Amino acid sequence: MQNDPDRLLARVIGEARALGIPVSRRIRAQVAVNGRAVGRFGQCRKTPFGYEIELSERLLAAPERACRQILAHEVLHTCPGCANHGPRWKDYAARMNAAYGYEIRRTGDCAELGVPDLRAARYAVRCTRCGAVLTRQRRSSLIAHPERYRCRCGGAFAPADLP
Repeated sequence: MQNDPDRLLARVIGEARALGIPVSRRIRAQVAVNGRAVGRFGQCRKTPFGYEIELSERLLAAPERACRQILAHEVLHTCPGCANHGPRWKDYAARMNAAYGYEIRRTGDCAELGVPDLRAARYAVRCTRCGAVLTRQRRSSLIAHPERYRCRCGGAFAPADLP
């Protein structure tokens, strides 16, 4: 186990508080590790006793920065009005990104975080501008109607063969 998630959680909470971000004082100090999580890297659960942060076991062997970034994403969900990825959550994420060089977004991908992708892809779309390929396990709206979506670069998506 390369990363100590409890130590990293304390560090990320300190970073957020140093920026004046109102992180909850009721975050459980021990990070739960999920060995079965394949579709997500982290989760923030509100319990009757406060908040519990969970990480995918795959992140424990990832670069420390990736683990901290996911923990930061989840810690921001403990702020008032940040249970979703709304404007307030995005503002706090932007502040953390600017101050600490994170790339906190609503979703992350395996390649950016340095972890293997264990999901079996059945569908794919490709950006007609930059060539980025997005894969999905299920026939989502993106797969059914790629013309309704845009890539981060602004390009359009089109159906693609699986890599």
